[in-house]
Amino acid sequence: MNRTILINMLCIMIAVPVLISGGNAMNANPSNQEEATLGGGCFWCLEPVFEQLKGVLDVRPGYAGGTLPNPTYKQVTTGRTGHAEVIRIVFDSSKISFREILDVFFAIHDPTTLNRQGADTGTQYRSIILYHNEDQKRTAEKVIREAGDRYRNPVVTEVVPFEAFYEAENYHQDYYNNNPGQPYCRLVIAPKIDKFQKLFPEKIEEK
Repeated sequence: MNRTILINMLCIMIAVPVLISGGNAMNANPSNQEEATLGGGCFWCLEPVFEQLKGVLDVRPGYAGGTLPNPTYKQVTTGRTGHAEVIRIVFDSSKISFREILDVFFAIHDPTTLNRQGADTGTQYRSIILYHNEDQKRTAEKVIREAGDRYRNPVVTEVVPFEAFYEAENYHQDYYNNNPGQPYCRLVIAPKIDKFQKLFPEKIEEK
């Protein structure tokens, strides 16, 4: 075999693992990146609030907490899948803590109404925290105990281990920003955003 061809082949064999390794390193999650999965009524209401928070890297509406794999919105609305409408939040824990995320969560929904948020009723609208580790579990339980002192009725928020998240259909993604004039957006979601902005002005990410 020609010596030049052999050398080129060896260089390629050596370079390929390096390129693969470099790609994995670039795609690796930083040590301060965490996830939170929360449900507090319609996921349309939660997404536009949390995407404004400093330190939040990504927010996606979807389904979690049930037993049916890869559920559709239509299936979840029946209340028979066990899933709740939730959002998955990817955040930088060096900029915002899980505790701060929960403070916002409890400020923008009513954790005392069982399987209900306003006119939205059904188990899919229940208040739920799906913890990703024991630290999140302990933090959630502490926040719930503290929140209980502020409400006349008991807090009914579920705290359960995270198992799986199923991203909602495309038309649910960024729903509020894509449909600001829709009546539900104006009458239900906009007041939640206004409340958040008044309570947590220092936590809003500057655009």
